[in-house]
Amino acid sequence: MWLLRLLAVLTALTVAGSVVIYLLTGDRRYLRISWQVFRFAVIVALLIFALIILERVAIIPF
Repeated sequence: MWLLRLLAVLTALTVAGSVVIYLLTGDRRYLRISWQVFRFAVIVALLIFALIILERVAIIPF
């Protein structure tokens, strides 16, 4: 779980850093990088949440 939290913090720093660099330079590629990282992070987060919900709902005999 600590790895997921670390990845979330690094993702937030990357997105924020890219937006700040965009605001300083005006180069739109940093905004595009920020959007791509954000989109990928949301997709990964939704997949992880779906797996957690599936784990709670599904009855796995052990």
